[in-house]
Amino acid sequence: MPLKDWGLALLANTAWALNYIAGKEGADHFSPLMFTALRFTVVLLLLLPFLKPVPGQMMQIFKIGLILGVGHFSMIFLGLSMAGGVGGVAIATQLYVPFATLMAWLWLGEFMSVQRWLGTGLAIAGVVLVGFDPEVLQYWQALLLISLAGLFLAIATIWMKGLKGVGIWQLQAWIACIATPSLWLLSLIFESDHLLRLQTAAWSDWLAPVYSALGATLTGHAIVYYLVQRYPVSLTTPLMMLSPIMAIFLGIWIYGEAPGWKLWVGALLTLGGIGVIHMRLRGRRPMPDKLIEP
Repeated sequence: MPLKDWGLALLANTAWALNYIAGKEGADHFSPLMFTALRFTVVLLLLLPFLKPVPGQMMQIFKIGLILGVGHFSMIFLGLSMAGGVGGVAIATQLYVPFATLMAWLWLGEFMSVQRWLGTGLAIAGVVLVGFDPEVLQYWQALLLISLAGLFLAIATIWMKGLKGVGIWQLQAWIACIATPSLWLLSLIFESDHLLRLQTAAWSDWLAPVYSALGATLTGHAIVYYLVQRYPVSLTTPLMMLSPIMAIFLGIWIYGEAPGWKLWVGALLTLGGIGVIHMRLRGRRPMPDKLIEP
């Protein structure tokens, strides 16, 4: 891999790691559902040219938009707003890989080798260990929400594998189209002080949803799909596992988090398990997971 592409991989990881900070800051000011609605509003405006009907597949896309755009992302930002930091949350988001592996086995009948069973077990055990870290135990409800978000993403991943001839930006545009009004409605029902939050928002508060849309969704996705087109998934996917480790260090730096050994060992177990799942073994083709970050 040329140095330029290594740099692009590092940029994508940095963009996704910073998104945990943007998500936490934005959810704290705007409230989680409102922040998620603002984020998807920006995505929708940017991707309007790609909003074209997909005959015969709109019901499937609608289901993906609800479970991914509304379910997954709202749980992510609800979890971030409840958490004291971002380190444990960043590790827990990686649960979608073992969840997707298990669902591909249950729903699609994909072969589960000993390697994948081992990787899945390690990844889940790692998140469980992270949950017992004293720093993370203070916001265990957030970890539960993030784990549920990972389950929603895994289900959406399985459903996305059934789509035919739908481009990544076209799919993102429809997800934003479905999620935006749904999230605004949920925010109006379950949250309050919308006008006050909008009126008191500083420029840095507005930067959070804009960055989440531009930096994490558009830039991060563009880089990953550029790399996936040129290199094996077994190479590109492990490279993207740097983002939760970077998020841990950002949490230490910005929020003064003091993660104990359980979080560090849990992080290594989780990311190591994901690496085992994606590792090429005896020439087998690796699982082509969708790479979607918060």
